[in-house]
Amino acid sequence: MADLTRRIAARLIRLSTLLLFACATPGVTAQTFTADARPWLAAAGAAGGDAPAGFAQARVARNPGAAQAVPIGEKACIACHQLESEHFTHTLHALGLHAAAKADPSVPVCETCHGPGSEHAKAPTQKGSIIGFTRESGTPIALQSQTCLGCHSGGARDHWLGSVHQRNDVTCSDCHNPMANFSGEGLLAKKSVNETCAQCHTDVRVQFDRRSHMPLPEGQMSCVDCHNPHGSTGKSLLKTDSVNETCYECHAEKRGPFLFEHAPVRQNCLNCHTPHGSNEHALLVTSVPQLCQQCHSGLGHPNDLQTPLSLGSGTHPDERLMGRGCVTCHAQIHGSNAPSGPKFHE
Repeated sequence: MADLTRRIAARLIRLSTLLLFACATPGVTAQTFTADARPWLAAAGAAGGDAPAGFAQARVARNPGAAQAVPIGEKACIACHQLESEHFTHTLHALGLHAAAKADPSVPVCETCHGPGSEHAKAPTQKGSIIGFTRESGTPIALQSQTCLGCHSGGARDHWLGSVHQRNDVTCSDCHNPMANFSGEGLLAKKSVNETCAQCHTDVRVQFDRRSHMPLPEGQMSCVDCHNPHGSTGKSLLKTDSVNETCYECHAEKRGPFLFEHAPVRQNCLNCHTPHGSNEHALLVTSVPQLCQQCHSGLGHPNDLQTPLSLGSGTHPDERLMGRGCVTCHAQIHGSNAPSGPKFHE
């Protein structure tokens, strides 16, 4: 009975916070609130009493760099930071914290993230007197991330500790800006997920300018469709356990199992394809038949060495090269279920 009571209370707290958030949001009607709230309420019900604390449970962040500081309230912060307050007002954090503060005046706003502000108010230029979220603020990167994880723990961030981003001192504020609405979702530092990632991964971004590429520039997918920037159990921050499992999320027809498997395909899609962009057809790492001849290098058909001399303008034109090489005949190169398909002809 006690456990049931705890779960019911937790759900009521989440529901009341959501209602207050809706009341504080301009233009929200009963119809739009019901539609928008349904997935939130479903998630809250599924999570039960073990869900992370919401805005109603916000408390003043702990700042070891100013252990003697005490909270001074949002109004004292706005007295100096008027411009920042104007930018912050329309963000999800501001709406949620203000709604929670209306119901419970003990809920802090600015100091939820920045810690108690009395020492900062006395010496505004002293670094570390308040938790800052820039690299010049004097706040250790570990403390910046720890402060964010105080609310945003679990879920997609389960594997943040030990991730390649965490080990390389990437901070939450390198990718997110909770003080302004620069992006449509996620409070990102740039307009979109792809632009945010491209701040550092410029070498990957230019690959999408090649003639064959994943449709990121067209806006049909984003980096987080394949990667989890907050950490994962796989390589390259993939959302699944392997490259192939990631590719199968869209290319399900390549999953198999097939009656006749093509070993390099089953081992790793990257044996033949590059994931971001290529100047070859279908994101191939090199052109056919040179790609096939990396493994099939024997003499006699079908393994005659194909070179530029086999093109139409060469000394010995070969229709197998001019006809797109091996896959002209071996069309089912990813695997075949045809009884007569051990050579992937059908």
